Amino acid sequence: MRFRSWATTHNGAVRTHNEDRFVDRPALGLWAVADGAGGHQAGEVASGMIAETLDAIPEGLPPADLLMEVRNRIGATHTALCEEAARRGPHTVIASTIVVLIARDSYFACLWAGDSRVYLLRDGVMTQITRDHSLVQELVEQGAIRPEEAEGHPHANIITRAVGAEADGFELDKVSGPILPGDIFLLCSDGLCKTLPDTEIADMLAPGASEKVTDTMITEALARHVNDNVTAVSVAALG
Repeated sequence: MRFRSWATTHNGAVRTHNEDRFVDRPALGLWAVADGAGGHQAGEVASGMIAETLDAIPEGLPPADLLMEVRNRIGATHTALCEEAARRGPHTVIASTIVVLIARDSYFACLWAGDSRVYLLRDGVMTQITRDHSLVQELVEQGAIRPEEAEGHPHANIITRAVGAEADGFELDKVSGPILPGDIFLLCSDGLCKTLPDTEIADMLAPGASEKVTDTMITEALARHVNDNVTAVSVAALG
């Protein structure tokens, strides 16, 4: 299976600096989006450390070794961020969401913590393959609010898991599955999925769309005055 990818990031229509980072390594079969946790100190430090360590993974690793390397490097970054936060003083948190896509041959694995997302467009149907680690997602699952109420909820920005957020018990969720020729994956920070409806994102991803699909998405999010940093990484399986 061959892959082609595109990636775009922007500080958004309101923010003055960008705490999002991405990794785009089609030769290795590795892509990622990290979003420095809003409201915490030095979110750009956390997302930058994640991107730097993933960019440093050597090429040529077998799929199982690559998966283990990603886990180990993110785990080590989590520990380093917790230690740095402790040095800076009480109540300091230096954290970031992370979502990683590994694709080799005809299979993918996705690892994540936080509310950055991965979508899969297959045969015209787009599915969110990650589950948000967020307060509103928990409220939806408990039946306390309806799914359509989540985006506008006053606590919509509260995440329940992130790299660097909790010293004990940190783990990455994982989902895996087959890849079919023509599949298109989208990794994005919450700035995108909270600004553009899933139906419009799916239309932009559809086969035959502009090759610079991530530029198109970011431009449309900016036109709607996205109030957060916004990042998109698109990965197409060419067969």
